[in-house]
Amino acid sequence: MDHEQQRNGKGKFERGIESVRRDAAAAEMRAQRPTPTYQEIADRLGYSDKGEAWRGVQRAKADVAREPVARLIASEAAQLDELYAAALEVLERDHVVVSYGSVVKGEDGKPLLDDGPKLAAIRELRGIRESYRKLHGLDAPSRVSVDAQQLGDDILALLDRATDGDTDS
Repeated sequence: MDHEQQRNGKGKFERGIESVRRDAAAAEMRAQRPTPTYQEIADRLGYSDKGEAWRGVQRAKADVAREPVARLIASEAAQLDELYAAALEVLERDHVVVSYGSVVKGEDGKPLLDDGPKLAAIRELRGIRESYRKLHGLDAPSRVSVDAQQLGDDILALLDRATDGDTDS
């Protein structure tokens, strides 16, 4: 575990700015030619071992993707906001029953109200809220087998090594 990590208010470890910088430096070193080994990176940057240096490079790769992903989520959320506002307008309007091109009136002479569009708007609003939950990861995560997760991690590690052309991890 990285010595610069601190627990947040929820008891989980968070990386400090120095840890983020060190991980970025590890990724930069890894990109150099000739490619340094993970042990060389660990020795130079103060990681406890070559495995921790490898994990630092992986964290740096993930950090690079965070900003574009955050922008994508914000864009998707804005589109959902627009859809939500449009569906809310339908929900708040009164709709009348129309038959053969004419407004149907009740015995009192007033137009009959049609609840169908309001019910459809409610379904849409519910669907949009579900999309928000998925977009922001608020739904309970699916159960994943630990073995399957480990297999996935092993495959990613092998692919990284293969693309780096370095067998020293």
